[in-house]
This record gives sequence, structure tokens and C-alpha cells, in this order.
Amino acid sequence: MSADPSIVRFRAVVHGALTHLESRRQEINDLNVFPVADGDTGDNMALTLRAVIEELDRLAHDDERLLDEIGRDELVASVARAALLGARGNSGVILSQLVRGAAEELISRPGELVDPALVGAAVAQAAQRAYSSVREPVEGTMLTVMRDMAAALSHHLAHADGRLDAGADPDRQNALIADALEQAVIAGEASVRRTPELLPALREAGVVDAGGYAVTIIFAGVVAALRGSEAPELAHYAGPVHGPAGGSAGEHVSETYRYCTNFAVTGHGLGDRDWAADLAQFGDSLMVVGDDRTLKIHVHTDEPDRATALFAQAGAVSHLDVADMHVQVRDRAARLASAEHRRCGALAVASGDGMVELFHGLGAATLDGGPTLNPSTTEIVAGIASVPADAVIVLANSANVVMAAERAAELSERPVHVLRTTSQQAGLAAVVALLPDEELAHNVAALEEALAAVRTGGVAPAARADPEGRFAVGDAVGFVDDELVAWGDAEATLAAVIAALSDDAELLSCISGADAPLAADAVAALAPTDLEFELSHGGQPAWWWLLAAE
Repeated sequence: MSADPSIVRFRAVVHGALTHLESRRQEINDLNVFPVADGDTGDNMALTLRAVIEELDRLAHDDERLLDEIGRDELVASVARAALLGARGNSGVILSQLVRGAAEELISRPGELVDPALVGAAVAQAAQRAYSSVREPVEGTMLTVMRDMAAALSHHLAHADGRLDAGADPDRQNALIADALEQAVIAGEASVRRTPELLPALREAGVVDAGGYAVTIIFAGVVAALRGSEAPELAHYAGPVHGPAGGSAGEHVSETYRYCTNFAVTGHGLGDRDWAADLAQFGDSLMVVGDDRTLKIHVHTDEPDRATALFAQAGAVSHLDVADMHVQVRDRAARLASAEHRRCGALAVASGDGMVELFHGLGAATLDGGPTLNPSTTEIVAGIASVPADAVIVLANSANVVMAAERAAELSERPVHVLRTTSQQAGLAAVVALLPDEELAHNVAALEEALAAVRTGGVAPAARADPEGRFAVGDAVGFVDDELVAWGDAEATLAAVIAALSDDAELLSCISGADAPLAADAVAALAPTDLEFELSHGGQPAWWWLLAAE
């Protein structure tokens, strides 16, 4: 028989979440410092989502009943149990509770259309269930991020039409839900940036919370699946910085227990006893979640056998997973320390996939500045901490960034100099002069000299009409440094900027943006034949082309 369309749609959303999570799984692992720096948060959360996918596949293909015949309550129980049994570690178990809370709200109402209002209620229920599942909730973790996302979604829906008619077109249904969830993603990313302010272990290590970051990635993947497009852009984060000897800054490890122990228990009347109190006698980082018939246990302990023996008379123990956290922490530290440590490094604030690759190719680390190139001081501090060098030069690449970057330099524990580059193309021209094995002072002088020899320009679509009537919204406007020099047709405007920058130049670099309206060969045809012309893909928003003349 063919799979029920409702299950197929639900599976597509979960698959989108898993796919996006997998794309950044190692990045999430590297951020993991709390409660133990064992580097497996991304792995654990991926296992949970994979378990849900496998259960949905079983329901869709192995069962001879349609979704309505299965029953909403049975489907909730089946998916929630699969997430629970597939979960591992703190983050995986909490994610299983997010899945359970959302599923209870989304599919326990037969006949009610899944619209933004119902999704908002599901996200709120998910956040509430996650909080209640943790014995001692800690702020600055994925619990905080999920709560902030739920609050933002609720606020958005209070000022928007969150209801759809029963006959609503599925594409419109998906689009409205995606728009609403994108608001949650935006709030989640802001919450992730604040996690070091709430949790000292994160602040000391110079990272954001791994689980909270993963939650925003999961929701961004859901948005992508609903839209059938790319996921909303999210900042990238590096793991804790390591010194020359390989020791990590602010690394948080368990000083008490060695083994991360996870297992399931099936039986009857399991909710009649306070199992967490019993486990607390020989373990910490406790989570006991589930219902009267199925429990999932997570505990850090030196006595895994004692933990499982505690449940021997209560039911059957299965899905046992025991990990040596001492080995995990050591392996993670070695992986993060493998980056070559230098005397001086560079951190460039960047926006655009190609732009990030260009900076990486010149030996600079990057910090995602978002579409407006405007990261917070906390983000810049964390970015500085991620650079494997004794000293760091920060390429601001926007006038908006300079003040925050200088404040971040004051807060940093190592020498930092902020190079006041006001554009990304200027930053690229300057960082070419970086010599990682030289001292900070030598590199500052070299980069400032390179910067002084650069003239910059750009072409962008006009965001507003000119009061003097020279151009309308969407027309091309061209600049050399900060001076408007051309406007109107995109090709003619670019040609004028290239001509203005070519005087006395030996090298002209042109970097195309995400929505550049001319093909590469058409751009190359505009370059003078008497100078070297380099055309690269930057993928930057807002600017069609960024140019630098040396």
C-alpha cells in the first residue's frame, strides 16, 4: 500500500531537520563544553531524530493501516517512544522531550488543521515539557533557547493571523507555518548568542551552548523543508581555543564521575517511585523521563552496573549505552588542538559563502556578521577565542563593527588589534599581507600599509528613490569609496565604477554578490586590458559587486 500523505509530510519535515543538523553536527560537537566537554551533543541529537525517521518509516510502510486508522494517540505514543529510546546523553534526552511535547499538541487533535497557531502551541508545549524533564534546569542551555523561541513565536502569532480554513491550500499552509517558525529561529539565534552571559562554563571557554545552537539548526531545517528551499542563514561558531601546549581555555569536565550511562526500562507502574533520588546517591547529571510503562535513564556515574541493577526488579533494561567521558574529553581536546598554532592570526567579520571561503583561503578565520555585518561584542569575543594564535588582528570590515570589536579586544585575554576596515573587499586586500609567524606589531604595520594602498568601490540596488530624481528603487547605484559616482542600468553603472577605480591601478578585484544581475563573462568584458583583473564569487547580500583596486 502507499504511504499515508500525512505521515509523508511529517517525515519530510523531520528529515529536513535531520539533514540540516547533520550538516553542522561536528561543529556542534566541538562547541560542547557543558555539562561535560565530551564532544557528542551533535551526535546525540542526530540519533534522536534518526529514531523518529525510522519509526515514521515503519508506520508508513510496515503497517496496513492509514494514519486515521492508527489513531492520533497511538501515533503520538509511537513517535515519542521512538525518540525516547533513540536518545542518548543530556541533549538527546531533552530533544526527545521536545519531540514528545510537540507531537502531543500537534497530532492529538483529530480533524484540527495544523496551522501556525497550532504549531505555536506545540512549540510552547515542547519547551514546557523539556524544562519539566530536567531535575535541575540550568539557564544558558538549550532549555533557555527553546523557551525564548516559544515566547517569540507566541508574540508573533499574537500580532498575526495564525489560523487557516480547513480547505487551505497545502502550499499556503506550509508557507505560513515556515514564516512563523522563522521568527522562532531568529529569536533562537539571539538567545544562543546570549548563552555565554548566563552560563560561566560557556563564557570561560569562549563558546555558545551546543544544544541551544543545535535547536536553532533543527528549526531552520524544518523551515527549509516547508519551503522547499535553503534554510535560513545561521552564524557558525568555533570550539574552545587551545594554547600551544594543547590545553583548552575554560574546558569544563566532570570532576566526579567517569561514565555517561544511558538505558531504557520497560515495565508497569514505573512512575510510582522517585528513581532520580535513588540514582543521585551515586551519580549526577540525572534525567529520568517517560511514563509508567517506558523510562529513559541518563546518569553520569562510576558504577553503570549499579544504575542498571536499581531497575532489575522494576522491568526489563534495554538500549544500554555506556561512554567513558574521560576518553571522550581527551579525544575532543586532541581534535581541537590539531589546528596549527601561530604567533598572529586574523579574524574577519564576513557575510556570504564565497566571501568566507576567500578569507579562509588567505589564512583568516571568519565570524558570520549576518546580512548587515553587525555581530555582537559577545560573538566577537568568542570569535577571537577560536583563532589558534597568540595574538589576533580583527578585520572589522564595516564601520558598524568597529566599536563592538574594540570592546571585544578589551575583554579578550590575549593581545588583539582591530583593523578599521570598513568593507569586506578592503579586508581581503589587507589580510594578504598577514604573516602568521611574525609578531602582532609587525603584522599590524604590514596590514595597515596594504590597506592604505587600496581604493574600494561597489555596486548595489538602490534601497530607496533618490530625492533628486536620479534613480528609483532597484536601480543600480555605484560608489568609489563613499562617493556616489554612477547610477541607472546595472552594466553601465558597474562599467563606470570599474573605470574610476582603474586609474593608476595594477590589480582590480571584483567580487560578485548573491543576486548579481550580470554573468561572469559580461563582467569580465568590462575590465580594461592593461591591468590584472580578478573576478570571484562572494555571495554577499545587498551588494551586487564589491571592488578593490591596488
